[in-house]
Amino acid sequence: MKTTLVAGGAGFIGSHLCETMLAKGHHVLCLDNFQTGSIANVEHLIGNKRFEVIRHDIVDPIRLDVDYIFNMACPASPVHYQANPIRTMKTSVLGTMNLLGIAKRTGARLLQASTSEVYGDPEIHPQPESYRGSVNPIGIRACYDEGKRAAETLCFDYHRFHGVDIRVIRIFNTYGPRMDPRDGRVVSNFIVQALAGTDITMYGDGSQTRSFCYVDDLVGGITNFMECEGQMGPVNLGNDGEFTVKQLAEMVLDMTGSKSKLVYHPLPSDDPVRRRPDLTLARKLISYETRVPLAEGLARTIAYFRSHV
Repeated sequence: MKTTLVAGGAGFIGSHLCETMLAKGHHVLCLDNFQTGSIANVEHLIGNKRFEVIRHDIVDPIRLDVDYIFNMACPASPVHYQANPIRTMKTSVLGTMNLLGIAKRTGARLLQASTSEVYGDPEIHPQPESYRGSVNPIGIRACYDEGKRAAETLCFDYHRFHGVDIRVIRIFNTYGPRMDPRDGRVVSNFIVQALAGTDITMYGDGSQTRSFCYVDDLVGGITNFMECEGQMGPVNLGNDGEFTVKQLAEMVLDMTGSKSKLVYHPLPSDDPVRRRPDLTLARKLISYETRVPLAEGLARTIAYFRSHV
């Protein structure tokens, strides 16, 4: 039986990964400091004898014996990662270094959850993995953008110098059940506001685009790439269907039957205007395909928020 460590395992994506690895027969260690994760996301797994919860911050070293490491541990929304930007940078750099140290000692395979934010406000569209990005290194988003870029650097240096078995993925906008209703992300914001009947907060004129991936599709891609032999990445994972933010708001309003009104605010600093993954490499390496269209995924997510928030 393999032992899998999911750092950030009580978070939105991490909790779905815990479920998936348990279903594959692994012993799963869910490690989280609960800064943004929630025990409610994994409480249904606690009765499983192959599942353990460890309260710990990866900024501090820890000694564990594992076969797989998924590093999902970092605040991933602007509201959370800008709340303590120095801590965010420490999580990306020191935290990733600590997990790579475990991988070096035990021979574990480590998958680093990087982000589309490494591309910044892109000058190339859609964004292929070969694009090096356009990031403001001193902006308010830099603690996350540059932290994740530095984490990628660490992964490849640990591979080159110590032979650590790594996988690096770049996650594009993901949504679904267990999103934090207070995380400030566009999907959760719109759904929570629509269900409450309050104004829908639209930043900019709503013409900026995003590509929204349902969490089940993303987790399938993550686990498939983790098990892909002879490949390190980085590889984009997400959905390449492109929608304007205003289109998303109109879909949410229609699907919830809400009478909320759109209210426009200035676009935040360094917010990318367009974001869409080039998935050519993922399709080649792991036959990656998304199966859940936006309307279906939104319906599932709205149902979750209706019953849990």
